[in-house]
Amino acid sequence: MPSQRDDCLFCSLVRTGNFVAQTDGFVAIEDIEPQAEVHLLIVPEHHIDSFREIGELSLEETAAMLRFAADTARQVGLTDYKLLTNVGAGAGQTIFHLHWHILGGRGSDVPLGRLATAVAEL
Repeated sequence: MPSQRDDCLFCSLVRTGNFVAQTDGFVAIEDIEPQAEVHLLIVPEHHIDSFREIGELSLEETAAMLRFAADTARQVGLTDYKLLTNVGAGAGQTIFHLHWHILGGRGSDVPLGRLATAVAEL
């Protein structure tokens, strides 16, 4: 298994979680506080703090992660959705393990500023 941390919630979920989808190097899980009808998280198995450290993944791994996000959205029936990541606490990142949010269905049209405000209020 790729590099993981014992003190990271997402590393723990990668080891033991209930996945919506899984591929080599990445998993998709449901967000426990969904902000839309469909709210999934795409999480690399390898611990990376945030998008700032994306260079820790090879170009092939980065492309595979984005393909997996698109494939997962399609598998759950989404054609229109948002794919976003928060980078740093000031942008709403609360778990410091790189992950992408897939937001679709009802509620996914919430403007990003309102979504960030809702996260900050948690």
